[in-house]
Amino acid sequence: MQIYEELVARGLIAQVTDEEEIRELINSGKAKFYIGFDPTADSLHVGHFMALCLMKRLQMAGNQPVVLLGGGTGYIGDPSGRTDMRSMLTPETIEHNCECFRKQMERFIDFEGENAAIAVNNADWLLKLNYIEVLREVGACFSVNNMLRAECYKQRMEKGLSFLEFNYMIMQSYDFYHLFKEYGCNMQFGGDDQWSNMLGGTELIRKKLGKDAYAMTITLLLNSEGKKMGKTANGAVWLDPNKTSPFEFYQYWRNVDDADVLNCIRMLTFIPLEEINAMNDWEGAQLNKAKEILAFELTSLVHGVEEANKAKEASLALFAGGSDDSNMPTTNVTEADLTDGSIGIIDLMMLCKLGASKSEIRRLILQGGVTLNDEKITDVNFPVTADVLKAGAKIRKGKKVFHKAVLQ
Repeated sequence: MQIYEELVARGLIAQVTDEEEIRELINSGKAKFYIGFDPTADSLHVGHFMALCLMKRLQMAGNQPVVLLGGGTGYIGDPSGRTDMRSMLTPETIEHNCECFRKQMERFIDFEGENAAIAVNNADWLLKLNYIEVLREVGACFSVNNMLRAECYKQRMEKGLSFLEFNYMIMQSYDFYHLFKEYGCNMQFGGDDQWSNMLGGTELIRKKLGKDAYAMTITLLLNSEGKKMGKTANGAVWLDPNKTSPFEFYQYWRNVDDADVLNCIRMLTFIPLEEINAMNDWEGAQLNKAKEILAFELTSLVHGVEEANKAKEASLALFAGGSDDSNMPTTNVTEADLTDGSIGIIDLMMLCKLGASKSEIRRLILQGGVTLNDEKITDVNFPVTADVLKAGAKIRKGKKVFHKAVLQ
């Protein structure tokens, strides 16, 4: 099976501009493709994970990736799928975030070798553009009527689309135009919510240069209810171990719904398809085994085999009632957090970010969903003493979330 056919079989391809041409390019290793990453935080997250895995798959098949860091587009902010306007980042923050992204990508993409990836930053050309020249050279190629119909603007239109955000499509299209001219980049890949922006790029290249360029979108990672995966009650699942520990990362995938596990294995891991297809009839305890496979494979990709083994061992020990909590996510508690030598269980769980609000935690306790050091807590005012915290207070929220609080 060639790479394009494998991508189809894994359910990774959502939309393509010219299927036959794209199939020929990537199957023959002649694609020089780019994917853009806007530096909205100082770490990549699960939302970027599929794009990174796609780059890795295509590079392994002989194609050359171009990693586009959005140091310029980060000044504007992508409105796709948003109901509110993104917060404005400072130039220093944008530059710092780009550096963090670049370092994390080295685990996935090979920047050395015959078809080594190239890393570029669109700040190098976008920040130098003259406004009047852009209006004359690029603006005339875009129909406002078509732009207003674009999927990427729909949710923002409901609350009011700013002129700043309206320009994002033009900036992203200009990126493709620039990369085509300067680097011979003939394809753009991205999430399916980027389709309108990507078509803008292929059209700009056709109108300005009279040449064909291609676009392909990746299926968004959704659960069986149609919601985006990669989010927890505490926010995004990050690839930076300091923001989401290897144990937490492992547990996120270990706890996916039964209906989602095989789809995640198919789309995110590099396990051969014939092995995955053999799991199609798995049920019950076998699905738990599949979740362990998924969690281990993805944690290995992001954090390395050693950390994946630690996370797996810690998970098995905890769920078997063991005492090994060395790799459990931990929050340090200080004397300043205590009142008269203790802290209330609700305040402690808020400190550990184990709930969105005190009322949510209160309900969880009353429903019997909280244990402390293996003892169920039923008193919402239960005090956790300094002595307990010094030894390590092991909190279990529900059946699947473990956390430790330690007095420093």
